[in-house]
Amino acid sequence: MPQSGSGEKGAYADVPGICKSAALEEVRKHGHVLTTGRYVGAAPQEDDGEPFEDKMTRLVKQLRVQQAEGVRLDKAIAANLEVLGFGDGGS
Repeated sequence: MPQSGSGEKGAYADVPGICKSAALEEVRKHGHVLTTGRYVGAAPQEDDGEPFEDKMTRLVKQLRVQQAEGVRLDKAIAANLEVLGFGDGGS
């Protein structure tokens, strides 16, 4: 883990996705915008070995299941609000 500051051992080192020491000129180049992502970037991701098409197919299927569950829950909430006398949107 990078370390810096007085009293700590070790030398500072940039860590992609975590921290970066940006020169003032680089900050100027970005119009003095200090949004972290402009400087630290993203940590390298390990390849999980799952082909992109397979992963997207799996994730879209999972999304559709979750969306259907969301619709079911919305209906259950609306029904419960109706029972409580708040079925007209609360007005």
